[in-house]
Amino acid sequence: MVFNWLGAERPRITALAGKTFLRGFRVKKTLTALLFGAMLGGIAAPVVADMQDQLPDMGTTAGGTLSINQEIAMGDFYLRQMRGGAPLIDDPLLVQYINQLGQRLVKSANSVRTPFHFFIIRNDELNAFAFFGGNVVIHSALFRYAENESELASVLAHEISHVTQRHLARAMESQQRSVPLTWVGALGSILLAMANPQVGMAALSGTLAGAQQGIISFTQSNEQEADRIGLQVLQRAGFDPQAMPNFMQKLADQSRYATKPPEMLLTHPLPESRLADARNRANQMMRPAPTQSSQDFLFAKMRALTMYSTAYKATADETIDNWLKGNVREQLAAQYGKAVRAYEEKKYDDAHAVLQPVLDKTPDSPWFLDLMTDIDLAQNKAAQAIARLQKAPGAQNNPVLQLNLANAYVTGGQAAAASRLLYRYSYANPGDPNGWSLLAQASAAQGMRAEELAARGEELALSGKLDQAIGLFSNASSQSKLGSLEQARYDARIDQLRQLQQRFRQFEKS
Repeated sequence: MVFNWLGAERPRITALAGKTFLRGFRVKKTLTALLFGAMLGGIAAPVVADMQDQLPDMGTTAGGTLSINQEIAMGDFYLRQMRGGAPLIDDPLLVQYINQLGQRLVKSANSVRTPFHFFIIRNDELNAFAFFGGNVVIHSALFRYAENESELASVLAHEISHVTQRHLARAMESQQRSVPLTWVGALGSILLAMANPQVGMAALSGTLAGAQQGIISFTQSNEQEADRIGLQVLQRAGFDPQAMPNFMQKLADQSRYATKPPEMLLTHPLPESRLADARNRANQMMRPAPTQSSQDFLFAKMRALTMYSTAYKATADETIDNWLKGNVREQLAAQYGKAVRAYEEKKYDDAHAVLQPVLDKTPDSPWFLDLMTDIDLAQNKAAQAIARLQKAPGAQNNPVLQLNLANAYVTGGQAAAASRLLYRYSYANPGDPNGWSLLAQASAAQGMRAEELAARGEELALSGKLDQAIGLFSNASSQSKLGSLEQARYDARIDQLRQLQQRFRQFEKS
């Protein structure tokens, strides 16, 4: 029930190894990456330099099936389910970067009807997908395969276009007319896949078997349209439109030369016609002035390779070696990569020695400050980390540095200071589990049991565990003074969560 970049990638179930992290921040979760929807590449259409990306006339606006508000509600439901069953990377640096990049593209898109949110799943299989409510998800492997920022942006632009063109709602409307039960079964199967991947995907395959040809014919058109409109978004945002066909060529080559390509690619390959169409359209567009990848892209790529992929250690080492011989910005990213590598190997003195010189030159870099904070905390130097973060330029307005400071406060025994900071942070960023997790720790350190329970309740609610969240808020309410403002606040939150349960019940019944 998602649209994927390849149009044909088999979901892979990957165990997330390692310990729980709450620093720069990596959070351990169970995994299931789901995909449904564009189960194939696109068929060719006549090559026309159509530079308009308004919603095309396909005989429906999808309004007969879902309103925009309903799409947003469904997106909220599926996002919570995904949080509970997939290894989302809740690393504030990477989340901030991918959302800044995504929002830059959204500003250049037409027909935007929903807010957009961008997420990264820890998965070494190359893929990306979008679903209801403006939610776009990429696999961490994209940082390995994207040689430059324009290539990464081309994938996001494609997924953004699936959302703005309401392809999922259109597909639902089309299938409900021809095979009314197909989408009901598909929704249930996707939820089953989250809870039990092997059983879930088998059920999904069976559900789609009877109507597969109709779905394929429809979604091939969707893929073609997402390519066309994504190219326009990419160009308007200032990226190189050639990056889209260039990246698609990589996908085609990977499929062609792989000894064992993903199962779905065997039956639904990326057709050469789709690649040719994208190349022809890009050739007709005016290319922007030569653009270099941003420094943040280089840092993000290095961080993803060194922190979130044990399978790509050789790739990370090769990238570091190559960038050390590159331009000034690549050399800086390579130094960052060396410091991260040393930190990951628990060689904290080495990591400090590599990082300190570049931090001295760029004292306001959140990438360097975040890593140096981790090094300090690993060496029991919380006071040093706190002092540095308090003096850092722009720390009060940067969510990444706010979380780092809160984490340093908790580790350094200044729980009250952490709570004051985290109350403000969680109010401004209620959808970030990092803030709630740290607030729970800070509350526990102060013996504030009700506050701890409430913060953990918010964490559970974000991952779709509403019954458990309500239980924790009920417990927090019972521990509060009768008639107090705190008790009223917890009771009000219980009412909100119950209303959310009622709203989600229709999706659970599917």
